[in-house]
Amino acid sequence: MKLKIAVQMDHISTVSIAGDTSFALSLEAQRRGHQLFHYTPDRLSLRDGKVFARIEEMQVRDEKGNHYSLGEKVRTDLSEMDVVLLRQDPPFDMNYITTTHILERIHPKTLVVNDPAWVRNAPEKIFVTEFPDLMPPTLITRDLAEIKAFRKIHGDIVMKPLYGKGGEAVFRLTRDDLNFGSLYDLFAATFREPWVVQKYLPAVKLGDKRIILVDGAFAGAVNRVPQADDLRSNIVRGGAAQATDLTEREREICERLGPALRLRGLLFTGIDVIDGYLTEINVTSPTGIRAIKRLGGPDIAAMIWDKIEAMRKG
Repeated sequence: MKLKIAVQMDHISTVSIAGDTSFALSLEAQRRGHQLFHYTPDRLSLRDGKVFARIEEMQVRDEKGNHYSLGEKVRTDLSEMDVVLLRQDPPFDMNYITTTHILERIHPKTLVVNDPAWVRNAPEKIFVTEFPDLMPPTLITRDLAEIKAFRKIHGDIVMKPLYGKGGEAVFRLTRDDLNFGSLYDLFAATFREPWVVQKYLPAVKLGDKRIILVDGAFAGAVNRVPQADDLRSNIVRGGAAQATDLTEREREICERLGPALRLRGLLFTGIDVIDGYLTEINVTSPTGIRAIKRLGGPDIAAMIWDKIEAMRKG
């Protein structure tokens, strides 16, 4: 089987190949003999009910500084593709949401991974609240009185933007932190949407585990440990990747989530777990598969393409 695969992503020239998941998926697809095409979200169009993009054939190489080649841009009806990988990074804003509406016009005849309707309808920090018993105490609001009441109960809290990414603007506030008022004003002026307030989990210093699920089943995991002077464990923020196994609690979390992910066509997801508490379900452009493989874990890119190929065979 030779598939025609279009990858909607931030321009490949900007990726760091050591950890980029879109690049890893492209490498594996190319290894299997599939034909790859590249385009950025700004080249997507909807005209008279048909979805077009100016795509360019792409070859990839696992060579830093020489990791890709692109052909000429050709305006193409995306319904001619077998698969579209929806892989641009957030921010999850109206531009991103519009992309999902457009790609929904061709799915599932052209298989879009993940299902664009459910990427839109399952925002990462809201979808997770469907499982409150698996989460730390969590509040989503921009109401000052609600935050003060939550802080009075839990004392040590974390505040972060609802649609943030990669550890951006994540703050810890202790019970007596006098910066609370200023931080509230900053968030209120910066973010139009509500934000997330959670009970601080001290065990985050031991790691924030990224767990990958493929078609709702556990595929692999990496523990991300923050630097001593930083709250955030994201690898792009300097967190150290460590090999890890799942605890019984983490396996229970995966089993609980599996049916909900499969029902929504969320074939490739990444969940974040701190000290046995589920904090996010990442459905837009999950990362971590290169780190997992580098640390001796499974080849999750191969697992994902096994599943996609089986779906295309029907």
